[in-house]
Amino acid sequence: MDTPLIAPGRTVARVVTKLNLGPNDQSDDRALLFSPENPALTDPFLILGEDWVSSPGFEWHPHRGIETVTTVIDGVLEHGDSHGNVGALQAGDVQWMTAGRGVIHRELAYRDEHAHIMQLWINLPADRKMTESRYQDLTMSARPRVTRPGAVLDIVSGTVEGVTGPALNHVDVQAVMVTLEPSTALAYTLPAGHRAFAYVLSGRVAVAGQDIDAGQSAWSDPVSDASGDSALSLATPDGDRTTRLMIYSGAPIGEPVAFGGPFVMNHRSEIAQAYADFRAGKFGGVPRQARLAYDR
Repeated sequence: MDTPLIAPGRTVARVVTKLNLGPNDQSDDRALLFSPENPALTDPFLILGEDWVSSPGFEWHPHRGIETVTTVIDGVLEHGDSHGNVGALQAGDVQWMTAGRGVIHRELAYRDEHAHIMQLWINLPADRKMTESRYQDLTMSARPRVTRPGAVLDIVSGTVEGVTGPALNHVDVQAVMVTLEPSTALAYTLPAGHRAFAYVLSGRVAVAGQDIDAGQSAWSDPVSDASGDSALSLATPDGDRTTRLMIYSGAPIGEPVAFGGPFVMNHRSEIAQAYADFRAGKFGGVPRQARLAYDR
């Protein structure tokens, strides 16, 4: 009789606490959940930021060389881009945008009221940096879910327990939004070769035995000398608080990273070229698109 394969258990390599940055000329308040100070430690992920926006928000600006994943926590986010995509995302919705060779877009609070968002930057490998731009709205109502005792896994990207999320991406990424009731234990399965982070939006959870509070992210590096699946253990304490967290994992790219404002390439010369291309209009013209209509 064959012995069943057991997915190797994961450990937490480090815990990062979000840094509150305060308001600026675009946001009412903002925070940095993790930063790109050492891209090798977060590869393929670059940065995760949090913003509370009313007015003016993020007016037209370019991107190249990355994918941006924007999750609306509360309020309504109005968006538009240079390819004519336009719409409004509500609480729980996710926007997955491939900047690729170049896109100009804006993100505003609908009616200049309120939008609380988190935005993740995912790196693209060198051979896909200049891919065609692409835009996807991944609404909460249309995403599949896996339900287990005391747990709901809302699948954004990748395949979890045989259920595949709707995101199309250029990097192998598995992404879920997880809700855990008190006194719940769950073994979350993900590829052994992925680097993962679990960010706690609310509540408290033990990740691989380490207690993680709201505003913290637990990082788990790829399992060495392992292929196939691995398991990240999650456990919530007794009490009456529901815990919400996002878990993203992806295969490290292992290439040089060069940052230049809204552009992320492999070399500084490519950053200079991105700015030159933007100024030369190769991203297209800045749209003259009106704000979404609404009853005043």
